[in-house]
Amino acid sequence: MPRPILATIHTAALQHNLARAQQAAPDARVWAVVKANAYGHGIERVFEAFRAADGFALLDLQEAERIRHLGWRGPILLLEGVFEPRDLELCSRLGLWHAVHCDAQIDWLAAHKTQVPHRVFLKMNSGMNRLGFTPERYRAAWARLNALPQVEEISLMTHFSDADGPRGIAHQMAAFALATRDLPGERSLCNSAATLRHAQDAQVRADWVRAGIMLYGGAPDHPERRSTDWDLQPGMTLSTKLLAVQELQPGDTVGYGSSFTADAPMTLGVAACGYADGYPRHCGTGTPVLVGGVRTRTVGRVSMDMLAVDLTPLRAAGMEVGMGSEVTLWGRSSQGAVLPIDEVAQAAGTIGYELMCAVAQRVPVVVDASA
Repeated sequence: MPRPILATIHTAALQHNLARAQQAAPDARVWAVVKANAYGHGIERVFEAFRAADGFALLDLQEAERIRHLGWRGPILLLEGVFEPRDLELCSRLGLWHAVHCDAQIDWLAAHKTQVPHRVFLKMNSGMNRLGFTPERYRAAWARLNALPQVEEISLMTHFSDADGPRGIAHQMAAFALATRDLPGERSLCNSAATLRHAQDAQVRADWVRAGIMLYGGAPDHPERRSTDWDLQPGMTLSTKLLAVQELQPGDTVGYGSSFTADAPMTLGVAACGYADGYPRHCGTGTPVLVGGVRTRTVGRVSMDMLAVDLTPLRAAGMEVGMGSEVTLWGRSSQGAVLPIDEVAQAAGTIGYELMCAVAQRVPVVVDASA
């Protein structure tokens, strides 16, 4: 029998979350962002669920090839553009749209020999200070691109740094609006946070929104809002089973470093999951977990292959739990109870994105296509 840990990808939940993006940004088109192998879910596993999107957005040329090989003939956008001149050849062959965020990429386009002009998304650095032309240089970059026979159409794009927080997007919207005034072309501004929090404004949602973490069931503004507040469903469940049960007495310690000491008799379950499976080692005592669909907590340090959970409240409630009982590390239990991945990430001092992307290769993955 294989080790009982399992990652389950929920197709119906992914479809539901895409529909939520479409509802939140009416009249806009939606990019399904599938970078980082669809946030760890697997491009091939999510493709059918996201077919109703207007396009796929990602980073890697190999991932773009995979989308084309799956039969997608619609738009594919390279969010960081090309990384060297010869990448443009593949863009021409596969019909990829690509971001332009620096002078070198314009130079490469100018030297590129192609019979099919490219669709590009000119990126503005409106305050994020990662990629893009500053507002002061943006129009000059647009003029250079517009003069190239290699460019068919220029769309305008920026990325919000604070759409999920109190600072908001007004300062970046003002910079973008001023620098792009009277420039033609479709616009793409919203990430998941802006789509959910600000896209009721037609100027913000613009022509394209880029739905990322929300498609997979993560709340982009956790802990202010939970995924359930946004009517998002977990796209992935990480589950396992109990391997053993230990009865502790007051003074007994748990795990490496004896970081937890029992102050009363308690029942401990040992689950087949650890940091080698991608579960965060930094999750200390008190991290939420579901056993048999009932919320309890982890106890002590996470080991490479195992972690301990507190069964005392379940036993006190008369539940029959023991070796073989289901443990849900995040996602949806077979009983229907949901543990948002964001809550586990918060206990680890990180975000749900990282947990999704960190599930180890040794964890088997299955796709659940049921509604």
